[in-house]
Amino acid sequence: MVFSSILFICIFLPAVLILYNLSKNITYKNTILVISSLLFYAWGEPIWVILLIFSALVDYVNGRIIDKYYARGPARAALISSLVINLGLLCVFKYSGFLTENINSLLGVKIPVPNIALPIGISFYTFQTLSYTIDMYRGKVRVQKSFLSFLAYVSMFPQLVAGPIVRYSTISEQLSGRKVTLEDFACGIRRFTAGLCKKVILANSSGSVAAMILDSTRLTVASSWFGIVMFSFQIYFDFSGYSDMAIGIGKMLGFDFGENFRYPYVSRSITDFWRRWHISLSSFFRDYVYIPLGGNRYRPILNIFIVWLLTGFWHGASWNFILWGLFYGILLFIEKTFFKGCLQKMPPPFCYIYTLFLVVLGWALFYFIDLNSLWMFLNSAFGKGVALYDLTFVSVFCTNVRLLVLCAVASTPLPAIIYNFFCKKSNVFAAVSGALLVIAGMGICFMLLVGQTYNPFLYFRF
Repeated sequence: MVFSSILFICIFLPAVLILYNLSKNITYKNTILVISSLLFYAWGEPIWVILLIFSALVDYVNGRIIDKYYARGPARAALISSLVINLGLLCVFKYSGFLTENINSLLGVKIPVPNIALPIGISFYTFQTLSYTIDMYRGKVRVQKSFLSFLAYVSMFPQLVAGPIVRYSTISEQLSGRKVTLEDFACGIRRFTAGLCKKVILANSSGSVAAMILDSTRLTVASSWFGIVMFSFQIYFDFSGYSDMAIGIGKMLGFDFGENFRYPYVSRSITDFWRRWHISLSSFFRDYVYIPLGGNRYRPILNIFIVWLLTGFWHGASWNFILWGLFYGILLFIEKTFFKGCLQKMPPPFCYIYTLFLVVLGWALFYFIDLNSLWMFLNSAFGKGVALYDLTFVSVFCTNVRLLVLCAVASTPLPAIIYNFFCKKSNVFAAVSGALLVIAGMGICFMLLVGQTYNPFLYFRF
């Protein structure tokens, strides 16, 4: 089940909210949250609900052991158990096929390649449960003694299958007591609608254009860049839209999730880009990998490459994701080693162009899983053996130029700045505009959802 579906919006979410608010008792609310979350997950992955519950149980038990034997041997053993079991499950389900194929190619052997379906969201909930046991071991959070509350945290359907990665420390107090005000609920509806509009209006539209161009075998220089730019908009509005919807639903349920995107396409450097893009993931790797390895104090360059190798591999068991991670590792190494403060002194237009060019180029590494297709795209993008443009590109570009402009504007803070300006100028506008925008946004999305067949969430596969 996906957020951007008629079933979810018209049936599942209203039913959950009605049942959820029948009582103020926190045990009742957590029970409804767990049942609805497991149903939400089982809708697409019924068998893997068992794996989700097992993962939660493992870290619940390890958390209790760490609490009981804090700073002693059994606590260390419980932490190791959590790391080995969780990362082991992730390796088996996500990476075993990839590793076996490469061992066969490298050694010339014929080990049977496992063909295991990837459980949706395993990369996200694995990191969430690990954040609990690691923070428990570090003494940063208190133990959760209620398995129901812990399972509610792990399985919470708003952020279960595609994030953001919500750390236990962020919502530990809200698991045992929360209150939803009318203002919070209204804010949640507005945030959910904004995310739905991003997904349905912008991501789906730009994604269909990108797929039509990039999956073609007749690329030109112009069509190559236009296609990858449209994919850049698709992946941003797809993932940030999902995060907005997750944050909005969380608000309606009484939870405050952290922001996951802050207009990454207005970044002035690659370092700045990764402070704005998928914030929950980059901060996870910073706090649980980069800093423990030594951070900036000990072998910082090596630490950067380790983190970005893992970041790329986290996104998928494929060489293109590893190349994508190393691509950013190299860029961040160059910025930290050679550029340092130089970019801050450069004219802003140069910084924006520099960053956007590299980010868009990086999305090509992300899009093409097949390395031969990636190589063909790069040749086309840089003019090797292809025309600058053709009539097909002209037709596609003219048809979609308004979408291109809309996506470009929507990826900046400009709409929010204009909206806030009018809210400050007119109390009447501030009072009624939110409701009108929700009604209009929902209406447009419903009309598009009825007729659209292209409605994927890209990050479901991670």
